[in-house]
Amino acid sequence: MADFNYRAIDDFIHSRVRLMIMSYLAAARSAEFTVLKKALEVSDGNLSTHIKKLEDVGYVLQSKRFVGKKPQTLIAITEKGDKAFKVYVESLAAMVGLKQD
Repeated sequence: MADFNYRAIDDFIHSRVRLMIMSYLAAARSAEFTVLKKALEVSDGNLSTHIKKLEDVGYVLQSKRFVGKKPQTLIAITEKGDKAFKVYVESLAAMVGLKQD
């Protein structure tokens, strides 16, 4: 724990919902808004608010399109977001004394 720097914990990711979003996207790379909402079991407004915060810092991108006549919003993790998430996970591992290989 002596090597742990608590400042390395990214406050933009550390929120419970944003951590769930980033975890999902780190694995899936992208997800349609309604799929993400269902997987995370959050409301439209709650998910939108957290996605906006992640988008503002460049961790995710939103793209909107129509599939047939239905609007669809796709959320994707960015390279910056992917790197930030990896650093976040490594920082947590260091905090609890786990080594990352």
